[in-house]
Amino acid sequence: MREKPKDNTRLRHMLEAINNVIEFTTDVTFEEYSRNKILRFAVIKNLEIIGEAAYLITKEFREEHQEIAWNELIGMRHVLVHGYYQIRDEIVWGTIQTDLFPLKDKIERLICK
Repeated sequence: MREKPKDNTRLRHMLEAINNVIEFTTDVTFEEYSRNKILRFAVIKNLEIIGEAAYLITKEFREEHQEIAWNELIGMRHVLVHGYYQIRDEIVWGTIQTDLFPLKDKIERLICK
């Protein structure tokens, strides 16, 4: 039987997905993003990964590290997966522009501990 990934592994999954989104959207305008279906799908998939990894991190770890908005990450994943018909490009783009870099910094600090 395979061992479940540990919290640090989940954090690394989150960081990899964050870096993917940053790479995919660097030097891209909102207009380019909103017209590029493949790019939108790639970004959304990586945001789903961030939320799923956050969900799979142990409750104890999340409680110890409340500097991360775990419930928001998990909630966004829920909307992206189950409310796919409600996804608005403006909201996703705003998340990329305002929330991703601060989240990346926090995740990197947790990995280094």
